[in-house]
Parts: sequence; C-alpha cells; structure tokens
Amino acid sequence: MKKFYALTLVSALMFAGVAAHAQKDPMVGGAAMYPTKNIVENAVNSKDHTTLVAAVKAAGLVDTLEGPGPFTVFAPTNEAFDKLPAGTVDNLVKPENKATLTKILTYHVVAGRITTGDLHRMIKAGGGKAELTTVEGGKLTVTMSHGKYILTDEKGGTATITIPNVYQSNGVIQVIDSVLLPG
Repeated sequence: MKKFYALTLVSALMFAGVAAHAQKDPMVGGAAMYPTKNIVENAVNSKDHTTLVAAVKAAGLVDTLEGPGPFTVFAPTNEAFDKLPAGTVDNLVKPENKATLTKILTYHVVAGRITTGDLHRMIKAGGGKAELTTVEGGKLTVTMSHGKYILTDEKGGTATITIPNVYQSNGVIQVIDSVLLPG
C-alpha cells in the first residue's frame, strides 16, 4: 500500500512539474496572446497597445509585421507613449510625418526571435551589455539591473522589459515601459 501511495505521489508531482512548465498564453492588456497568431493579430487585442497599433497602421507597417519574420518587437505600452511630450503622438501619426514615425517604430524591431534567455547570454558574453541592431539600422544597448532587462536607446533614454517573451507565430514581443528613440 505504501508503494501505491508513493507512486501516486511521484506521478502527481511529475504531472504538476509538466503542467508548471507548459507555456500558458500570457495576458497582455487584458487579452491572451496566442503563439499561433502573428504580431499584429495579437497586438490588436491588447488594450495596453492601442497607441502602438494605431501608429503601426499609420506608418503602413501592418503587412510587414504580419509577414513571416521572425521579428522581435520591443512594444511600448499606451502608458509609455503617454510619457512623451503632449501632442507628440498626434503629430507623428499625421501623413506628412510618416517617415519619422516609421523610423521610430522600426527602431523598436530587431530581426530574429530574441528571448530574454538570449539577451541574458548576450549580456554575459558582452561583459555586462549587449548591442542589438534594429531594423531601422540603429543600435540598442541591453543591460541587466536588479534582475530586469534595460534597453538604452541612442539618445540615452531607457526602457524596461515589463512582460517578457510573448511568443508569436512570426517572432516574439517584449513589452516595454518607455518609447525608444533613434539617434
């Protein structure tokens, strides 16, 4: 009888371990993010990324971010856009500012699927920092501070990854708390 209980307990613990490691669809902006959907299909459901989605549409980047990728998108939240000076977003989404908007948005995208595990290895190999080249052609520097990943843009501004590794069919989203600006 003891063997039966021991086997049952071992089986239960193994099942619990498997269940704990199974990736659940993370919630972003009140919506589940499904790894079978692409970056745009998921982002449009996040209440925290309505500004980003509107900007992507205004810049004409929807088709690109629905493409095969893979892409890593450092996705600023609405609160991140709210940190910009008043009127900045309204001005950027105007048709005459499409080139500037596109430059800023593509500065948040890196080719490839880069997880925080990848960032950790890159930071370690780089002696405490890693440099990423964005689709826009600029550089982002990534460091760690108190267990958090910090991105520094070319102007010295910083953003923290607040929700890591939101897997998409065509890449990964790293949710960030500030807008990054190219030099």
